[in-house]
Amino acid sequence: MLCEHLNPTRRSVLGASGALFAWAFAPRFVKAAQARDPRFITIILRGALDGLTAVPPIGDPDYSGLRGDMAMSFQGENAALPLDGYFGLHPALGNFQRLFQSGQAAVVHASATSYRDRSHFDGQDVLESGFPAPRHVETGWLNRLMEVIPRGEALNPGLGKGGVGGLSVGATAPLVIRGKAPLLGWSPAVLRPADADLAPRLADLYGERDPMLAALLAEGVATGKIASGLGMRSKGGPGDPDGMEQMARGAARLLSHPEGPRIAALAFEGWDTHAQETARLAKLLQGLDRSLAAFEQEMGPVWKDTAILVVTEFGRTARTNGTEGTDHGTATTAFLAGGAIKGGRVIADWPGLKEKQLYEARDLASTTDIRGIIKGISVDLLGASPERLVASVFPGSENVAPVRGVIV
Repeated sequence: MLCEHLNPTRRSVLGASGALFAWAFAPRFVKAAQARDPRFITIILRGALDGLTAVPPIGDPDYSGLRGDMAMSFQGENAALPLDGYFGLHPALGNFQRLFQSGQAAVVHASATSYRDRSHFDGQDVLESGFPAPRHVETGWLNRLMEVIPRGEALNPGLGKGGVGGLSVGATAPLVIRGKAPLLGWSPAVLRPADADLAPRLADLYGERDPMLAALLAEGVATGKIASGLGMRSKGGPGDPDGMEQMARGAARLLSHPEGPRIAALAFEGWDTHAQETARLAKLLQGLDRSLAAFEQEMGPVWKDTAILVVTEFGRTARTNGTEGTDHGTATTAFLAGGAIKGGRVIADWPGLKEKQLYEARDLASTTDIRGIIKGISVDLLGASPERLVASVFPGSENVAPVRGVIV
């Protein structure tokens, strides 16, 4: 199956470059459930994660036959990490297992959006726009969520006074966080560090001739210092373990700042594993695992009120192909992590892997709509109204109820 190679459009590049805003004067959301000061982070895995390798259903009697040489077990050199006896965890996800065992991480298996075809472009459009079918809209559900969360002392939707609503991490803002609510944009530096006196010299120049540009420069310098730390330079892109960890670490430093944004989106690339999946996916999952550990380390005290959602556009075929990989599928695995997550469990209405139980006799069938999980987090952590979630955030989702109990 051919895969689309997606390039950012000029519009998306311009949207991602969107300016830095002074968050110190921004309005804020109401404190959500239990007087929290919550953070909500969405990580998009672009390319379609193989959920049957990330979280293998080792207890399913049909699993090993479908997967052949790629099947995992609880024994051997590359044994799966134990979760609950039925499901295992890829050995690259050691930090996630630790969080799972401490009740701060959970798995949502056999999950999907409403999309049932297998185009990366359309699948990502549905996942990130929040609409039930691909419409190629220009706003994402996370940005629209910021507009419907009540304002108060804790979170900042960026409505009015030019305040920062959310944090977009990376060179291009993911569709999921594009929209009317303003964003703070940050990406790890890729150029050689400038001389130490360059910023002060520019500040003096702009201060005399363009006060507005001088203010933006000051905010940009401050943002870079908070996110990157001294001497921190780009080590890799969003499809590399070093790049993933660095993006997460910088995002966490900004989110943990008392006057910083509370909602963020990141996108990690390269999850399309048609060939040589075993080695490729191990490297990618290592990067995801390190990024989750970086969030935990850098968020500090606010980790206890943090929820991280890791999602992908669709899954992969239940059977392997002839190139030691898997092709485009349907249901997959989503991950939840953070101190606000009611973890230590696999959330799944397991559909089974017999041929008659597979979607179109080839894919893991979806039994959990990921929109229900997002709605549950939005209601219980952020104080969103279920009615407004249907009206503005996930139009056409009247039959998808919020999954309650995801948040502690």
